[in-house]
Amino acid sequence: MPRTAQANRQIRQETAEKILEAAKAVFARKGLAARMTEIADEAGVSQGLAYHYFPSKEAIFVALLRQMTVPADEIRKRAQRIPGSPLEQLAQIVSAMVKRRRDDPGFYQFLRYASSNDSLPPDLREGLLKQAGAVYGAIRELIVEGQTRGEIANDDPDRLARAVLACLDGLSGLAPPSPEQFDKQMPDARVILRMLRPDRSQE
Repeated sequence: MPRTAQANRQIRQETAEKILEAAKAVFARKGLAARMTEIADEAGVSQGLAYHYFPSKEAIFVALLRQMTVPADEIRKRAQRIPGSPLEQLAQIVSAMVKRRRDDPGFYQFLRYASSNDSLPPDLREGLLKQAGAVYGAIRELIVEGQTRGEIANDDPDRLARAVLACLDGLSGLAPPSPEQFDKQMPDARVILRMLRPDRSQE
């Protein structure tokens, strides 16, 4: 019995997603030095089939980046929907970011590489910058709110926000290959957020 048009669309979508997911891992390891044959091998498809879906590795790179870029307004809305006090909201955000690094290290490794790539289309570069700015802004805003409640150390909020993001960025580069190793070796959100706590000994 021949497949329906809907079934064919589903298969095409799944194959494209498989190629993109494989490319994310290969680009994270090798950057644009990666070859189409390596992406196809990682995806478990033929090189010809990979070219059928994407005309070049550069096209895959751009498609991946567009897929992974979240509009700045959406990031702000997501942050505003998180319940709890500022410190509790920060804990949820940082926990989610640590979990993403644990479950999908290639995601942030790829973004890290893409952010330093000078050949990005201008709209993508702008989108990445806005995305990073929105994440930074959401974390900084919660730090300031937490400081007014006495939940967070009364240090410069920009320095504190950068310290949190630097810890998370470091995990992207150091994440070991398996979730089990990550759980054993890497700091969790509780450890990262500890540096935001007020120093009661100085009161």
